[in-house]
Amino acid sequence: MYIEQIQLARLRELIEPGKAVLIFGSRRAGKTTMLEHLIRNADSGTLFVSGEDITVRSYLESQSIEKLRAFIGDHTLLVVDEAQYVDQIGLNLKLLVDHVPGLRIVATGSSAFGLARDTGAPLAGRQFTLRLHPLSQMEIGSIEKPHETASNLEMRLLYGSYPEIVLTPDIKRRELLLRELVSSYLFKDIFQLEGIRKPDRIMRLVRLLAFQIGSEVSMTELGTQLGMSKKTVDRYLDLLEKSFVIYSLSGFSRNLRKEISKSRRYYFWDNGIRNAAINNFNPLELRDDVGMLWENYIIGERMKRNEYTGRFADPYFWRTYDRKEIDLVESFGQELNGYEIKWSDKPVRPPKDWARSYPEATFQVINRQNYLSFIL
Repeated sequence: MYIEQIQLARLRELIEPGKAVLIFGSRRAGKTTMLEHLIRNADSGTLFVSGEDITVRSYLESQSIEKLRAFIGDHTLLVVDEAQYVDQIGLNLKLLVDHVPGLRIVATGSSAFGLARDTGAPLAGRQFTLRLHPLSQMEIGSIEKPHETASNLEMRLLYGSYPEIVLTPDIKRRELLLRELVSSYLFKDIFQLEGIRKPDRIMRLVRLLAFQIGSEVSMTELGTQLGMSKKTVDRYLDLLEKSFVIYSLSGFSRNLRKEISKSRRYYFWDNGIRNAAINNFNPLELRDDVGMLWENYIIGERMKRNEYTGRFADPYFWRTYDRKEIDLVESFGQELNGYEIKWSDKPVRPPKDWARSYPEATFQVINRQNYLSFIL
């Protein structure tokens, strides 16, 4: 079964002669599957190749206009999967765009530090970018009835929404797939492309982050626990973000003295990855981290929803030094909206400092009763 990916329609809109569309996303998020469905109804002028193929790389790394033309032949659409493995991919795609009239290009990469770094300057003005995440509830909802969505909520919190996980009914197999994803695939680009010598430190960092969801992270404290410098911690966090394993929110402030603005909170793009990292797939009634799972899930789904619908709100958290806080703040144009994310249904009032400092802002509690309207 194929679950229609929202970005597939956007991809079809962006493909045009003289442009390259770059698709970023974590491994196993469905980039290759999306490309296969893209070209399924395409004309015969499509050339679909992988950057992991050494023969393909010999052409796409050549920086020779004639060799690149010979490689393209009569094709009008070039699709390069795993393009981050092609050296100087940006320069060679620029040569193709500039010297093969009418050529359309799509390239995917599972790490922004690989593909984006190599394509940025050469393809300036010649590219569009898309990001692909594990399936959103907007997409999964296309194969679920409302009562199924409600009953599957615990599965989303425990096992996440990577396509293979969603389509696998067996729980033990889900756990096996997630453990394999974390141990063999997810950090592959960090280790190969960035030459990390001690990969165990990356995993230890990921585990530490998994226990700090919804809390500010101290780089100095992480460095002490891991036996590395703050600079190294910063670098590893940056690589994890660019590999689409985690993302971060900074504190919202309009320079009020009480507000914390320089610290960051880290979240996982997928709950299943978080739980696999700490090796805990226990049911919700046996866990003491349900609040973390719920907050991680809701904010991630909201981020995907905003990105896929073109609502480019700036996300933050809000906290004061005397521990008044709001889990998610969105700044969108003249709008300022605060959201407190709670697993329980108990009513929550906005912090007085928030209401006093930002009287124009809204405040809403997101719980199990209303979360679908927030993420769909």
